[in-house]
Amino acid sequence: AYERRFPTCPLIPMFVASDTVNEYKSEDGAIHVIERRCKLDIDAPRLLKKIAGVDYVYFVQKNSLNRRERTLHIEAYNETFSNRVIINEHCSYTVHPDNEDWTCFEQSASLDIKSFFGFESTVEKIAMKQYTSNIKKGKEIIEYYLKQLEEEGITFVPRWTPPVACKSESSTSHPRRPVSPAINIPESATKEGLSNKEILNTSSSPSEPTPGTPDDKLDADYIKRYLGDLTPLQESCLIRLRQWLQETHKGKIPKDEHILRFLRARDFNIDKAREILCQSLTWRKQHQVDYILDTWNPPQVLQDYYAGGWHHHDKDGRPLYVLRLGQMDTKGLVRALGEEALLRYVLSINEEGLRRCEENTKVFGRPISSWTCLVDLEGLNMRHLWRPGVKALLRIIEVVEANYPETLGRLLILRAPRVFPVLWTLVSPFIDDNTRKKFLIYAGNDYQGPGGLLDYIDKEIIPDFLGGECMCEVPEGGLVPKSLYRTAEELENEDIKLWTETIYQSASVFKGAPHEVLIQIVDASSVITWDFDVCKGDIVFNIFHSKRAPQPPKKDSLGAHSITSPGGNNVQLIDKVWQLGRDYSMVESPLICKEGESVQGSHVTRWPGFYILQWKFHSMPACATTNLPRVDDVLASLQVSSHKCKVMYYTEVIGSEDFRGSMTSLESSHSGFSQLSAATTSSSQSHSSSMISR
Repeated sequence: AYERRFPTCPLIPMFVASDTVNEYKSEDGAIHVIERRCKLDIDAPRLLKKIAGVDYVYFVQKNSLNRRERTLHIEAYNETFSNRVIINEHCSYTVHPDNEDWTCFEQSASLDIKSFFGFESTVEKIAMKQYTSNIKKGKEIIEYYLKQLEEEGITFVPRWTPPVACKSESSTSHPRRPVSPAINIPESATKEGLSNKEILNTSSSPSEPTPGTPDDKLDADYIKRYLGDLTPLQESCLIRLRQWLQETHKGKIPKDEHILRFLRARDFNIDKAREILCQSLTWRKQHQVDYILDTWNPPQVLQDYYAGGWHHHDKDGRPLYVLRLGQMDTKGLVRALGEEALLRYVLSINEEGLRRCEENTKVFGRPISSWTCLVDLEGLNMRHLWRPGVKALLRIIEVVEANYPETLGRLLILRAPRVFPVLWTLVSPFIDDNTRKKFLIYAGNDYQGPGGLLDYIDKEIIPDFLGGECMCEVPEGGLVPKSLYRTAEELENEDIKLWTETIYQSASVFKGAPHEVLIQIVDASSVITWDFDVCKGDIVFNIFHSKRAPQPPKKDSLGAHSITSPGGNNVQLIDKVWQLGRDYSMVESPLICKEGESVQGSHVTRWPGFYILQWKFHSMPACATTNLPRVDDVLASLQVSSHKCKVMYYTEVIGSEDFRGSMTSLESSHSGFSQLSAATTSSSQSHSSSMISR
């Protein structure tokens, strides 16, 4: 019945044609694999088709029928725009294990939009619309062809049996089930006696399951290879948190290893882990931390006088970072560079650590998600307790603890002097309890005795300055020349510059005080694009148009300031006396955005004039029948303290003549995490309004 939809199907209007590219039939007739190139007329706006320069898109579909196993597996992927958009779809028809008269049907798909001329959100919406329509019509189509077969008198197809020449062989010996080339079963999977469903999962991705896929259960080999030992409850927590991220942070879900770090940091309490993970993802995006290794070059002062660096690995395969804190002039570095430059350098070290963990996981063939830090305190004195230096250290600890949990596997503190307890008293309250348990402190030369350094690091790589034979290339530090010191004013300006390099801005939204951004459009058909995250509370996003300019903005300085991100502002543009429909008009339907959600979208302007993007506080509606608030609404309102919301946003206007191929438009629409992201599976629901998509 399924084969009857080719070469075209009247029930699928967009399916224009198909050609057979490849076909294979086994000698015994059990296996039939056919690969087709399908031509589709996608229901997309003419403007989008014109920009893309195509009228049709092509997909490759591979159907694998295994009569011996009684399965039909269907794989499809896009050929058109495969360097910009990756679509994969998997379907399977199998016999129900408990009732042979029943047929099981499973379908899944993944969508990864890398870039599409700035129309990423529109493409996502179209893809979701087509996929939803596919699911709804799938049963209708197969029943249509089943009925057609019945009308032709075909109501039964005899089960496949092996040819006579093979029958005696198969009946006398069953060393293992035959391997079907149609579904590419791994040899190891067959030997271990996995079920057919498990074999299919491993064959589609032998090393790991599709990242971001909300499976009920992760593959055991994948867990062992990349994640480490997990109890069923911990595995369930990981899957549930990943599902939630999939629905609210589409297109930028961190890898399982990183999600797991936050779960472990909160003892697998999903709500607590979700809160700190969302805050961290927002922080990474705002300060472009994902690009720090590629775009930021440490000042020469740091390269010369920061006495730290990577040095091989420990006995467990963890990357080893060596810090000669006692030889480092912390006061000189702070005076010469400022607090923010030091923080950024430490962030780059942590990003490099994440990268090295991934590399070591591949090299050693087991999960390595943390690194070991060796801190040599030889030379530590009261100069290191200089107050601004300690303040910078506490700031660094706070940021690292919040955004890189469970990345420190072990901290070896060597040659701790008498002044060390003073420093420890100052910093220990800021260190998480789980992290403190990983500290090993050695006074004097105790590290050379039993239970010392040799228990954790191979003799061959112990640094020379600790009595080992390995030459360590970590800078020796030393005093920073006072000629490199800068004034407090210069440092303050530099600190502001470092953190304002982000393209994103923060804003606070209060009840009765929305935040508004004015965009003046000279040429009609320009494209306004936006990308924002709802950091706190729920908001309503609106877009308005006015022919006249609003009065100069009124600023509200009530936004809270925090250590990890600059404070948000509040600007109101629409005058209280303005009337909707007379002085200004709404050009997009209002969009309700929940806390933790990311929203990207674009609007093609119809008229010149002034456009206002507005983020407004969202009040929970009362129950219509009783005029009393619902319990869920009351609980939700309690979470939004002080009737305050926070958003982080970026907007850009692209002229119609420059829109196609604009690199700035592609950058503004790209919000993936280079280090932490993986391809994500599109959700079965697409919350969208006009050209807005989360």
